[in-house]
Amino acid sequence: MNAFLWNLLLAFVWATMTGQFTLGNVVVGFVLGYGILGFSQRIVGPSRYFLRVRQLVGFALYYLRELVWANLRVAHDVATPSYSMRPAIIAIPLDARTDVEITLLSNLIALTPGSLGLDVSDDRSVLYVHGMFVDDPEAFRRAIKGGLERRLLELLR
Repeated sequence: MNAFLWNLLLAFVWATMTGQFTLGNVVVGFVLGYGILGFSQRIVGPSRYFLRVRQLVGFALYYLRELVWANLRVAHDVATPSYSMRPAIIAIPLDARTDVEITLLSNLIALTPGSLGLDVSDDRSVLYVHGMFVDDPEAFRRAIKGGLERRLLELLR
């Protein structure tokens, strides 16, 4: 049985032992189970599960920070009388190859206020993104390539 299933099993054992099947209690059991499985790696052997969980948490925190920052930037532009938008359409070369990777990247870009994935080239090597605040096209491209796409591909591959 893989480590994730063991972690789920330990979470439900915790909820059963405490007698409270609430989401919060199952999450506490999941965290405790993660710790127990982490300590048991010395006996059972290493697992990629722990690396994946760290990557997932890191990706979620990175994306949450980017989401908050984008919301604040759009809200500031809407609330102030000055016009600071510099819209542009940027071609971003893709390292993502599968449909799932490209779709997830495009959707994550679209969920961030101020940016939208418009189209993918026929050979699936370029994603065209509309950005509201593009002061430097190369910096915008690097932010997506080095930030969002890199972290997403590390998580998926």
